[in-house]
Amino acid sequence: TEVLPDEKKASACAFMTRALDWFARNGVRVERVMSDNGSAYRSRDFRDLLARAGLRHVRTRPYTPRTNGKAERFIQTSLREWAYAEPYQSSRERTEAMPGWIDAYNLARPHSAHKGIPPFTRLNNLLGNDS
Repeated sequence: TEVLPDEKKASACAFMTRALDWFARNGVRVERVMSDNGSAYRSRDFRDLLARAGLRHVRTRPYTPRTNGKAERFIQTSLREWAYAEPYQSSRERTEAMPGWIDAYNLARPHSAHKGIPPFTRLNNLLGNDS
């Protein structure tokens, strides 16, 4: 888990490559990727990366946050429960607290949208790993 240095295409492509590798290692087959319309996601490099991976790229409608509701909700929650949950002494300290929060969010925190279970548990159930 990391905070990217910028919003440029090289960072977006490197992140997407790491994300796809993580999903593959965990047995998740990715079919499509949804992004906003930022220049990094409209770049040839990003388009080519997704094409090589055989993925369909879906973009949100401009100025319509409801089309990317899950990401918007995650951003709200992360701001409330991590970024501004306590006074950090520096941006670095806040960034260092992020991996623990992300793990708790995905692995332990109950989510009402998933009937009170954490997202990763639901993912495992969808893969048929749990009875």
